[in-house]
Amino acid sequence: MALPSNNTALSLILSKLLEDYVEKKNHPTPVPFIDSSDHLEIVFLLLLLGLFGFITFGVMISYIRSKKLEHSNDPYNIYIATDLWQMRDKANLKAKIAENYKSCCIWKNEHAVEQPTNHIPEVKS
Repeated sequence: MALPSNNTALSLILSKLLEDYVEKKNHPTPVPFIDSSDHLEIVFLLLLLGLFGFITFGVMISYIRSKKLEHSNDPYNIYIATDLWQMRDKANLKAKIAENYKSCCIWKNEHAVEQPTNHIPEVKS
């Protein structure tokens, strides 16, 4: 049982699509207007980033400055600032070297000494 084909409906749809296409080609629609205020958005974004950076930099500088003023008379910082500790360290180092040199002793290992009479086997590659 063969189904009757409906060529007329298909041809009407295709002709309608062709007419719409040709009509759009002949009468193009204008390009929609795009608002050109994009540069203001960029300026606003840069302004916010600059403000954030300025505030962050200000907090950082004030924190560092307060720490310097807070610990300026601290004995530990005064000790580090002077060079006396370096001289003391050099003197202590010399004393430790002299002490270690005096307490040093050398043990002679007879088996580790070179013995020309004994033959040491070699592996030749």
